[in-house]
Amino acid sequence: MRKAVVFAVCLALFGFPFVKEARAQSDAGAVEIVARITPTAARPEPVRQFTFYLLTRSYSEIVKEVEDKDPVPPRDAFIDGLKVSPELRTWLKGHDTLDLSEPDLDKLLTPDDILTVPEFLLAYQRTNGGGVTNGLPKPKYTEADKTERPEKYAKLRQDYMASLKKFVRARPETISGVELELDGVNPQHKWAKLQNDRRKRVLRVAPDLAQLRFLAAKADTDLEGRASISGLAPGDYWISSLNLDADAGDMRVRWDVPVRIERGKTVRVELSNLNSIDAHGSTP
Repeated sequence: MRKAVVFAVCLALFGFPFVKEARAQSDAGAVEIVARITPTAARPEPVRQFTFYLLTRSYSEIVKEVEDKDPVPPRDAFIDGLKVSPELRTWLKGHDTLDLSEPDLDKLLTPDDILTVPEFLLAYQRTNGGGVTNGLPKPKYTEADKTERPEKYAKLRQDYMASLKKFVRARPETISGVELELDGVNPQHKWAKLQNDRRKRVLRVAPDLAQLRFLAAKADTDLEGRASISGLAPGDYWISSLNLDADAGDMRVRWDVPVRIERGKTVRVELSNLNSIDAHGSTP
């Protein structure tokens, strides 16, 4: 009798973990993935030997978190840091452009802009000087006059600016082409580099963050574009390709598709163009 009791106790003690494990396995869910891309005017093609990541958070939200921690400086703060004249900084803050090489820049410039912003004045003089534009006023002072005869310099310069202003107002077409002489002070180059460098940092950091903090599982598709993941705790997940492109023909896409795993059930998810993100216009 005593042996039977001891045996029953041992069975209960040692059997409990197995019962618990069996119950956990029965509570776990699974997901089956089928991924296909349809190129333009073609048949669907399976996404072969491609890694999909099952995340506990949307990858787009992860990217946003990385971007928020590495923000682009405010536009005015960026302008304040430029090594240009104060007048040009003021002009940039008052206009919705940072690209001084755009073809329609002449439509944004007024005669007063040409005369008050040193960079615009120099570009205008270069564009129209050297006999290119007939009747263009010429300064009758030199830089030496500025120190040797400052009063004469001030008077002659004032006369020149008045004549030039009158000329620009009479012939506004002479402003055209100024943008070709502004490449050296064009802030768009620096702004584009700043944006591109940040984008590269996000491309590098976001996938690492996703896998370190939010990765539940991952799986590779077979030659039919199929993959499966089992043993998943019930809850909300996202099937993601991270920042990797899947391609077929002229299509390049990414996925960040939500999926809910239920206790003891297998969820089947079809990934296609319809629930994809266009890789050309997506975030990193």
